[in-house]
Amino acid sequence: MNKKLTMEQIAAQAAELGIEVAVIRAVIEVECIGSGFNADGTPVILFERHVMRQRLIASKQTEILNEMMIKRPDLCRKTSGGYGLYSAQHGRLNAAAQYHRNSALESASWGIGQVMGYHWAALGYKSLQTFINAMYKDEASQLEAMCRYIKVNNLINALKSKDWKSFARGYNGIAYAKNSYDIKLENAYKKWEIK
Repeated sequence: MNKKLTMEQIAAQAAELGIEVAVIRAVIEVECIGSGFNADGTPVILFERHVMRQRLIASKQTEILNEMMIKRPDLCRKTSGGYGLYSAQHGRLNAAAQYHRNSALESASWGIGQVMGYHWAALGYKSLQTFINAMYKDEASQLEAMCRYIKVNNLINALKSKDWKSFARGYNGIAYAKNSYDIKLENAYKKWEIK
């Protein structure tokens, strides 16, 4: 089965959102390292240690939280960072899952849209596992999650008007400027617009 995204799938999602294909392609390019999957077939992820802490707090797993903060601060901490190589992300996720599986899965951003796992319910997935299965299925399913996130967070108009700052703030949070996310989006859009 081909897991790669096709131009038809991108065009269909763009049409559903009422935005240009170049806009969707720009978001995909900036969010993803070129593919929604690693060479071994696993989805591209980024494990967020500060989110692991937040998810354990949200699920009232105080004992696990305290244990991880002492034994595995690389996987559970107040601050973000410490990501390491992309190739190490699934290992980090698996190590965190040994402590609390759901919190670990919710603490990674997934696929071409890098959608955080903890958004699964807000995005209309029946369960966390349904969301994870979709991330493993193919890039079209990953794109659908990204587009659901855009809809749920009322970011369509920002994309329609190419208000990159507003979109960047809504999609990546208030620290978007630190990584020049809005500028990267605009540059990627200009590249795809002329193709």
